[in-house]
Parts: sequence; C-alpha cells; structure tokens
Amino acid sequence: MQYRVHLEELELDFTCRQDQNVLECMIGAGKKGIQVGCRGGGCGVCQVEVLEGEYAARPMSKAHIDEEALAQRRVLACCIKPRSDLLLKVVGKISKPIQRKHP
Repeated sequence: MQYRVHLEELELDFTCRQDQNVLECMIGAGKKGIQVGCRGGGCGVCQVEVLEGEYAARPMSKAHIDEEALAQRRVLACCIKPRSDLLLKVVGKISKPIQRKHP
C-alpha cells in the first residue's frame, strides 16, 4: 500500500509505500525538507514529529530519541514506515549551513 506524507510547515507532499522508510521515500520523490544524514538512525538529523497518522518504527538511537521524545511522537524519518497517511513536522535541523568553496 501507498500512503501520503505531508510536511506541515513546508506544504510538501509525497507518497510512501508501507515497506519503505519515510526518508528514502522523500529522497526517491526528489523532494527536500527533512535533513538527510547517516540514513541509519544514528545521527538524529532527520527527526520529525508525527502530528497525525500511524507508523511502524525500528529501533532508534537513544542519544537522539529517548522515551520522552517517543511519548511526544518524535521519531527519526529514516526509521519509520507509514501505516496510514502521515502529517509530519520537521524537528531536526542542520545547526550550521554547509558552504562549498568553488575554485
């Protein structure tokens, strides 16, 4: 099954199959909105808050998602797979802009 994922503050939508994690679906759709880091649950930059909807989650780094965060439905986008349409709020941010030097 496919579900709709909506990033609230960005007014961004994409679809995601129930066997894919939300972060890989966003990348596969060519969208940007959730920060992309290690893609394995260890860095914490893809943190989102699930405002509406159901999901299945795999284990996440306790350094980034503790019991309090889980109780507030904050999770890592690379670790959740949709089980219904999702309404998300992006929480993870890059604290320092990445600047590339061009020759």
